[in-house]
Amino acid sequence: MSPGMGARTLMVQGTTSDAGKSFLVAGLCRLLHRRGVAVAPFKPQNMALNSAVTEDGGEIGRAQALQAHAAGLAPRVDFNPVLLKPNTDTAAQVIVHGKPLSDMDARGFHAYKSTAMAAVLESHARLRDAFEVILVEGAGSPAEVNLRDRDIANMGFAEAVDCPVILVGDIDRGGVFAHLVGTLDLLSDSEQARVQGFVINRFRGDQRLLDPGLSWLAQRTGRPVLGVIPYLHGLHLDAEDAVDRTQAVPDAGALRVRVPVLSRISNHTDLDVLRHHPRVDLGYVGPGQSLTGCDLVVLPGTKSVRGDLEFMRKQGWDRELHSHLRYGGKVMGICGGFQMLGRSVADPEGVEGSPGDSPGLGLLELDTVLYPDKRLKRQRGRLWDGKTTVRGYEIHCGRSAGHALERPALLLDDGSEGARSEDDRILGTYLHGLFDEPAACDALLAWAGLRSSEGAPDLARLRDASLDRVADQLEASLDPVAMRRLLAIPSADEGGSVEGDRPIGA
Repeated sequence: MSPGMGARTLMVQGTTSDAGKSFLVAGLCRLLHRRGVAVAPFKPQNMALNSAVTEDGGEIGRAQALQAHAAGLAPRVDFNPVLLKPNTDTAAQVIVHGKPLSDMDARGFHAYKSTAMAAVLESHARLRDAFEVILVEGAGSPAEVNLRDRDIANMGFAEAVDCPVILVGDIDRGGVFAHLVGTLDLLSDSEQARVQGFVINRFRGDQRLLDPGLSWLAQRTGRPVLGVIPYLHGLHLDAEDAVDRTQAVPDAGALRVRVPVLSRISNHTDLDVLRHHPRVDLGYVGPGQSLTGCDLVVLPGTKSVRGDLEFMRKQGWDRELHSHLRYGGKVMGICGGFQMLGRSVADPEGVEGSPGDSPGLGLLELDTVLYPDKRLKRQRGRLWDGKTTVRGYEIHCGRSAGHALERPALLLDDGSEGARSEDDRILGTYLHGLFDEPAACDALLAWAGLRSSEGAPDLARLRDASLDRVADQLEASLDPVAMRRLLAIPSADEGGSVEGDRPIGA
């Protein structure tokens, strides 16, 4: 098969959220890419606050950007045509083909789904003309019967494009057989017919003890278990949404960094490098916990700046920040966290909720106004020292102005950006991914007070090593004959046949 001939589409659905859909699609993308197959990831509808900026200035879920990287591709809006970014418990910003459309509550979005499906199918059609294989990630579970009507994220999409489905379950949670059988039983007859087999994820122990259950599952459902994936520890992959609190054991004398977990925290992957840095003790601080006793506080991004300013004040974190600075600590704000550092945040048009104004933390002389048009741009430039290279991306609705900007934090290719306080203990920027360049990470940690800060991990290298490790494991664990049939690709030495027993990555 060649690009332009109509790609083979295979969909990965899960019994629950975090069952392993993103993981499986990313690993398969890397495996097929290494094989020389033109493969693309696709997620019809994503709900996540971790997002990425495409080269053409659109916004997609971060998991799809990771999957694109696994496939050797730059992010495209077609990889995730509909993205929902929750800004309250009942409403979300709806992003279609990379651009914000409007805020909708659950009922409003449900009514909009028919229109959204047209955008989804348009993106899928473009990918079918450009690639050999499309690997589709579902959302949540296809067994949520209350959401079946007008579904665009799971079986509704699979039925629309007539593609096969594999179902993945997480055995580490317990009850995986009930999850798999129960999910299958709740599907319609036509939907059940699409499920070609199961994958069991995050298995620990001796698989021989699991084999009787696998035989029972195959007999009970008439569908094979395509593979059992062991629990892979120590992966360095971007989180789709949930805050990943795992980190390397820090060295003695490590820089103590604390991050408040805001109610609408977003793009916390900015701090992934610090989780893996041996000289950094990174801690996420939740409700009822204290920010005190550290060297650096980082205020992360948020989808609801005014709401999270109120949330911070309820926790007493605003008072703790002022005390932290009085005792010589440093503070950094990224995107929404940067906006919080100023004197005020105004939302006259209700971009992130009810219209209104909120006082900021008053730590920088700047004021922010939120506008409906969102700035989406990949950036590169230097730190304020004029030497250290930085690169990253902007995703924000706010525009900030004030004297604080006269001492910029960054010198980007298109102008100065961010702010530093007169005493050099507060730094704010709109740039996500600021720590990802090792030299920039070293310089920022030195600013924060870390002695001998050299040695920041190379996150890009760690990410690629993890993707290769996942691909290697899938190659070893998945049934090669069944997977090649599902993907309609030959093994390397078969000259077009999909039979044989060589691994799909051979």
